[in-house]
Amino acid sequence: MRQFYDTFSTPVGDFSVALDANGSVIATAFGGLAELRERFAADEVVHDPVRAAAARGEITEYFAGKRRHFTLKLSASGTPFQQSVWAALQQIPFGETRSYGQLATQLGNPSASRAVGRANGTNPICLVVPCHRVIGSDGSLTGFAFGEDIKRQLL
Repeated sequence: MRQFYDTFSTPVGDFSVALDANGSVIATAFGGLAELRERFAADEVVHDPVRAAAARGEITEYFAGKRRHFTLKLSASGTPFQQSVWAALQQIPFGETRSYGQLATQLGNPSASRAVGRANGTNPICLVVPCHRVIGSDGSLTGFAFGEDIKRQLL
């Protein structure tokens, strides 16, 4: 299956976005194509800045302080539980954080904080689905695939 990507600069480093043939975002990553390919499966990935222009525009606006909510079409592959966690992540307001336990409680299973953490860690669409807004119950910046420094900058 052919999919498309672009890589561009942001204030916290290179950022890549992958899209399906319908233009839906299927993965994002801080870094280039190698980091992006770790987050989704594809037979063929073609560099196509034109197809990725809307995603690039919204992400650029976000880093410029002109956007707080993304309107991109998303199409992440995951289990129903992962999808529920990723949907909950999208409800965390800009400038706020939640703990894994708070998300587990929100999802109706207060004892599922570790499962929420695993689902958060498998989020293929970082930044747009704000997994960086989840922190430890003690306020620590735990569990961000691209490192604590980038997470700190995003928060």
